[in-house]
Amino acid sequence: MSTADTLHRSLQDLLVQRYDEFRQRLYSRLGSHQLAEDALQETWLRIERMQEGTRVQHPAAYLFRIAMNVAEEQRRKHARVMTLDEVEDLYQMADELADPAREALGEQEIRLFRRALAELPRRRRAIVTAARIEDTPHAEIAERFGVSLRTVEKELRAGLQHCCERLERDYSPRYGPRQKRPTQS
Repeated sequence: MSTADTLHRSLQDLLVQRYDEFRQRLYSRLGSHQLAEDALQETWLRIERMQEGTRVQHPAAYLFRIAMNVAEEQRRKHARVMTLDEVEDLYQMADELADPAREALGEQEIRLFRRALAELPRRRRAIVTAARIEDTPHAEIAERFGVSLRTVEKELRAGLQHCCERLERDYSPRYGPRQKRPTQS
């Protein structure tokens, strides 16, 4: 049996032995039993895919960190899906948007946005397009352009500020997924 197999087996055994404890800790951090259980299942699979030569000094902490990373990845992935409130908002706006004057105004804004985007330097334009139109994660953009995550954020901010100025709009940075609105009773 190789050292990788031994490590996989010992980590999987530890995960099985302390599953309830891990699930409870994850639930208290994440607020969701389902997300905690999904993260632990994915953790099991990631243990199987670990590279030979991986060294683990604190196995329990290592497993918990993997599970937290998995949960965060799942949250990010699901944050891109529209909520029921957002879908309802779109339906309510549909009648308003059918107005020809509004439609013409929207087309004009699109033209202004495209013009503002075309004024940006090539890399900045590509970063804005990737981040806001293609919804590409910032880390992936950084890797694609061979720059730091901080550089991606600076370029994105500068590009969006430029476009907002051209559209005569206030620039307000977006951090994280959109917050749910309280339900109306």
